[in-house]
Amino acid sequence: MQKNINIKNKRAKFEYELLDTYIAGIVLSGTEIKSIRLGKASISESFCEFNDRRELFVINMQVDEYSHGTHYNHKPKASRKLLLNKGELKKLERQVKDIGLTIVPLNLFVNDNGLAKIKIALAKGKKLYDKRENIKDRDNKRNLDRIKKNFNN
Repeated sequence: MQKNINIKNKRAKFEYELLDTYIAGIVLSGTEIKSIRLGKASISESFCEFNDRRELFVINMQVDEYSHGTHYNHKPKASRKLLLNKGELKKLERQVKDIGLTIVPLNLFVNDNGLAKIKIALAKGKKLYDKRENIKDRDNKRNLDRIKKNFNN
């Protein structure tokens, strides 16, 4: 078993402009948390949405089946409920419905008490020209660092 579990969504910062972040608990079954503690999860294609009862769920989160699980094993792509305060849920739901923002998971981790937590962000989708600008800035920074390294040697 790994010591620190830290599963990241690397595409989120590229695809979205992150406005506000929250840390939420996740409702998991026994085999799901065991699989996450082994690092067998992915949040790269996942997103969050509200159901009709105003509960927040993470959709499309991949948690591989536990290798030592029996026929009680979980479904790999099931929807999983997120746990937040009532005020935070109301604020998120209002902004998602009124402004048209989206909620994306950024980071899945296990805290010191052994509980799985997920860091989610209220985000606004980037336009194509914003993405191109980010790529251009990243390439310029890489070239500048390369020049500095060659100049110092």
